[in-house]
Amino acid sequence: MLTTTIHNPPLLNPTTTESTRSHSLPTRRSIILCNNNNNNNNNKPKNNPSILQPKKSVSVDYDKGHHEVTNRLTGFRKEDIPKRYRLRVEGDRFQKDWCVSEVVDKVLELNSYERVENLLNRWVGRFARKNFPLLMKELTQRGAIDRVVEVFDWMKRQKNYVARTDIYNMLIRLHARHVRTDQARGLFFEMQEWRCKPDAETYNALIHAHGRAGQWRWASNIMDDMLRAAIPPSRSTYNNLINACGSSGNWREALKVCKQMTENGVGPDLVTHNIVLSAYKNGYQYSKALSYFELMKGTKIRPDTTTLNIVIFCLVKLGQYEKAIDIFNSLREKNSECRPDIVTFTSIIHMYSVCGQIENCKAVFDTMLAEGLIPNIVSYNTLIGAYASLGMSQEAFSVFNEIKKQGYNPDVVSYTSLLNAYGRSRQPEKAREIFVMMRKNRLKPNLVSYNALIDAYGSSGRLTEAVEILRQMEEDCIYPNIVSICTLLAACGRSGRQVNIDAILSAAELRKIKLNTVAYNSAIGSYMNIGEYSKAVALYQSMRKNKVVPDSVTYTVLISGCCKMSKYGEAIELFDEMAVPKIRWTKELYSSVISAYSKQGRLMEAESMFNEMKMAGCFPDVITYTMMLHGYSAAEKWEKACDLFLEMETNNIQPDLVACGVLMRAFNKGGQPSKVLVLGEFMLEKNIQFDDAIFYEMVSACSVLRDWKKTIDLSKLLEPSLTKVSVGLKNQLLQVLGKCGKIEYMMKLFYKITASGAEVNFDTYSILLKNLLAVGNWRKYVEVLEWMEDAGVEPSYYMIRDIVSFAEKGGGFEYAAIIRERIVRHRRTPYILSWEPLVAERHGACEKEHE
Repeated sequence: MLTTTIHNPPLLNPTTTESTRSHSLPTRRSIILCNNNNNNNNNKPKNNPSILQPKKSVSVDYDKGHHEVTNRLTGFRKEDIPKRYRLRVEGDRFQKDWCVSEVVDKVLELNSYERVENLLNRWVGRFARKNFPLLMKELTQRGAIDRVVEVFDWMKRQKNYVARTDIYNMLIRLHARHVRTDQARGLFFEMQEWRCKPDAETYNALIHAHGRAGQWRWASNIMDDMLRAAIPPSRSTYNNLINACGSSGNWREALKVCKQMTENGVGPDLVTHNIVLSAYKNGYQYSKALSYFELMKGTKIRPDTTTLNIVIFCLVKLGQYEKAIDIFNSLREKNSECRPDIVTFTSIIHMYSVCGQIENCKAVFDTMLAEGLIPNIVSYNTLIGAYASLGMSQEAFSVFNEIKKQGYNPDVVSYTSLLNAYGRSRQPEKAREIFVMMRKNRLKPNLVSYNALIDAYGSSGRLTEAVEILRQMEEDCIYPNIVSICTLLAACGRSGRQVNIDAILSAAELRKIKLNTVAYNSAIGSYMNIGEYSKAVALYQSMRKNKVVPDSVTYTVLISGCCKMSKYGEAIELFDEMAVPKIRWTKELYSSVISAYSKQGRLMEAESMFNEMKMAGCFPDVITYTMMLHGYSAAEKWEKACDLFLEMETNNIQPDLVACGVLMRAFNKGGQPSKVLVLGEFMLEKNIQFDDAIFYEMVSACSVLRDWKKTIDLSKLLEPSLTKVSVGLKNQLLQVLGKCGKIEYMMKLFYKITASGAEVNFDTYSILLKNLLAVGNWRKYVEVLEWMEDAGVEPSYYMIRDIVSFAEKGGGFEYAAIIRERIVRHRRTPYILSWEPLVAERHGACEKEHE
């Protein structure tokens, strides 16, 4: 019935009579329609728009500090269904008046063995036909495809079901999301059997399904069918087709579709540009993607976060890390229109991982957490991969445990990255444990997992176990690829077993695995490591015969291997062969060729190659400079060696131990020992550790300069490692101190050497005796002879002759008698006793001279 209500006062009864309402003072009134439950005009569901709209539901967990906002669909309830169905379920206690979202929750909570129809037959809302699209929409958004198929089969068995195009469109999109292309096409034909006419959304969903499966030709044919059905393609249609071509890496076809789209009067939007950029990225055309991005800036379409993520990815692949960091920092600015998301942070973590800057990887990950972003499994896997690249197994395992704490289930990539971390840290047993753990958690190892396990055993030199893993993966129906062969070949090179290299090459041929450039490089390097030059060259000739193009790594391995085996002529011949193919020159290749020229004494060619390297924009590193220093040192061009070292410092290239050793040797040969000491001070400032060669050159310089103070400083530096340095270096230090007349320091150093348990030999005692006799300290001379006797070192004839001659000439009769007594007193060993006639003869001569 129609009644009038007054907003104020609030206590006014809406069912008051007309006479009562006439005395009401307010004139503002509203008329509302009141529902009478006793009215029989309720055979049809109400057309209430609010029923079809989702309502937000908020749940807050104050203990954990989390809140969740969800959309809940009410749908048609018991009071909204026709009366005949309402009376049917009125007295049935098993019939439940659930809303649509509650039905979806209960369907997803069912166990795999429970049937969906037993639950749905208890739902009162099944009698409202309009609930079916709402139910399918909610289920497809949740993504449970198996349950969706069961619900759809149940739905088709209902008497009030009518096939709808929108339901089929939702199902096709869901199958496309799960890359079930055949099922999506089956639904397309089924909807036509049920007399549902496909619309533009149907064709878009089917094109998208084929695009996700990489079937861009099928997607193109479907668009042709769409045109034949007189359905004009929309921008979404073109975008889906471009994405289908681009996801397959066919970027040229994607550009054709984009051009066709523009010619048909459908302008590209931001999504189109992002898809084209993604097509370039999938086709490894990173430079073209950056050029397209520059053209995109000239349009009125502004890039979003997805656009910039693709650009960052391409910049990282091209090695333009600074530009990638600039884009990342611009996204984080306060006035930026786009904000970085999980993909952005993950790309930056991967970039720092490629650069080997692990601390920055962790810093970016912590920044992501600080900005309130929740890392996904890809972010965690990227961080584990960063630690794994440097063999930091403990840190990788810590991140792996963090994945479980955050409620994620580690996937195959997580386990494989952790396995790789243990493999690179030379812990094959731990890697095996992770492999077993992956299987226990019902995850099937893939080809990458097996290759990582093979590398774990191979890098530790355990070739037998690595080959056993290869057999195991074949038993599991996972067939090895070229990466597996390369890993085994590298392991053979480390183990130094020629037979195994031949066996692995035969196994690859038996399995019809064609060797690529990387595989040939691994095999050639393995032969070079074990000194099999002829087999390495034969394999190189086979590589050329099979039309496998050698790259810079091939020639670097061959030329450097020839240099290690002192086959410099053969190295130059290989370099001459490089002029035919187009080889991208690297620092390693330049260094190998310069080394070959330097060792051959062809300094002019080495200098020419060095200058050509700098002109080509390939800046020399410390290894290249060291090769040139070797060449200048061998040619005795000391000034050029010094100038080259200054050039290293100007170019901010930190010299290493080898480069400093070569330059010191050049300075000593060139008669510039003072520069050796200056270079030693430079090494101390730069914290470059000294080795025996460096100490030897510095002690030689001190000997020439007679700088005993610097020699004492060097001996102090050597004190912690006296047991590790060579005997020759210790003897040289003693010789320089004795030569400078610092006998006391010489003896102190000798005491420290013997106290540390370091090795001394006959030359050590000879140096001590010679310098003691030079200053006339015969008592210490005789004492050192006693030490030699105690150490089991036999004094030579000349040692006894020298002390006797000293007693005869410089010691006088009194000292000669004492010396004779001290020497003859030690008759405990035969070699002292054998010198007694000489001592007696010398003593008699001294007595006659005294008389």
